[in-house]
Amino acid sequence: MKGYFQIGHIAKLHGYNGEVSLFLDVTQPQNYRQLNLVFLEIEGIATPFSIQSSKPMNNGFMVLKLEGVNSENEAKRLVRKSVFLSDSLLPELDEHSFYDHEIEGFKVIDTARGDIGIAVGVIDHPSNPLLQVEKGGVEILIPLNLELHKKVNRKERTLSITTPEGLLDVYLP
Repeated sequence: MKGYFQIGHIAKLHGYNGEVSLFLDVTQPQNYRQLNLVFLEIEGIATPFSIQSSKPMNNGFMVLKLEGVNSENEAKRLVRKSVFLSDSLLPELDEHSFYDHEIEGFKVIDTARGDIGIAVGVIDHPSNPLLQVEKGGVEILIPLNLELHKKVNRKERTLSITTPEGLLDVYLP
């Protein structure tokens, strides 16, 4: 869904009045506590839903009461639907930061080894997010909590990093 970024999915019902539990599959769930509008992917279309109320829960969950969803049956139709926000809601980042979804398809360049592959995405482990890079059928996982001295060139779609000595030797000849 071009122009949108996924923040999670509707995991289950919450009660009997149309409330749902949103699982926030993001690095910092606390940044999404003040949402007014979300988009659910319904039959491939970004369908807007206004949020009447929200309540943060533990472990990345949030209870939502969506406008127009007033019964258990109406809410059941939304379970397992992906939840998105518009790209326009994202603040612009500097050249040393990136949003997880934006670097998919970027060429990843290590300052010592050069081109090491294409960014596939970020695996969001709570204590140690991993940059997932693919090169010739080999998956390379690079911990993002390391001092990588990242530099993002959005125009050229490249991500330059400095990996610790020996890390890439595990994956590449």
